[in-house]
Amino acid sequence: MHAVEALLERGETPRELWYQEGVAERRLGELLARAEAAGARLVAQPREVLDGLAQGASHQGVIAFCPPLEAQSEETLWHRLGGWPHAEPPLLLVLDGVTDVHNLGACLRSADAAGVHGVVVPKDKSAPLNATVRKVACGAAESVPVYRVTNLARALGRLKGAGVWVLGTAGEATDDVFAADFARPVALVMGAEGKGLRRLTREACDTLIKLPMAGSVSSLNVSVATGVCLFEAVRQRRGAAGG
Repeated sequence: MHAVEALLERGETPRELWYQEGVAERRLGELLARAEAAGARLVAQPREVLDGLAQGASHQGVIAFCPPLEAQSEETLWHRLGGWPHAEPPLLLVLDGVTDVHNLGACLRSADAAGVHGVVVPKDKSAPLNATVRKVACGAAESVPVYRVTNLARALGRLKGAGVWVLGTAGEATDDVFAADFARPVALVMGAEGKGLRRLTREACDTLIKLPMAGSVSSLNVSVATGVCLFEAVRQRRGAAGG
């Protein structure tokens, strides 16, 4: 439901909307009316049809058919950095080797909530921007620009050349996230759960930081860790703006 609502709020109309007959139809009344008014074709379907199309995922009684979401080009990233349109310094999230679509969707949701200006992913070793990502992201996949770069280590080097401080996360780092300076232009680099950052990615970072772990587990899920780090950036930037 949230993903479809986000589409409509952005002025994007699905060409067709399938909804579940019966109880779900009554519950979705307002959403269906908005979609129809925007020009979507509404089709009532039994739950079994929606279940089959969703392939086991929870569809909440509604499935939208719309054009696939495409990542933006590397050239677009450099163009926007060259003429930075925002008053505050750039805050970018870089995901190295995050191939799980649920993790990517959750990271995009956290990025949107924290006001991240863009998410950078490698051309290879990255989850696709598919329907599951869009559902998990609850609209963030449409609102946060995602840039796909050919060579991640080289792209990080170019970010540094543009004055962006590249912070990588690693369990063996000496400093923790709360000691990092997020008030300046920053690219936060998160690695895949378990494997962490790849060697060339790690070497391309200006410095490495970690989350202080007080319990028995050694690491957090990448989307959870991303949320913690990003909201430390939010805290610092609000303090800097207030000061």
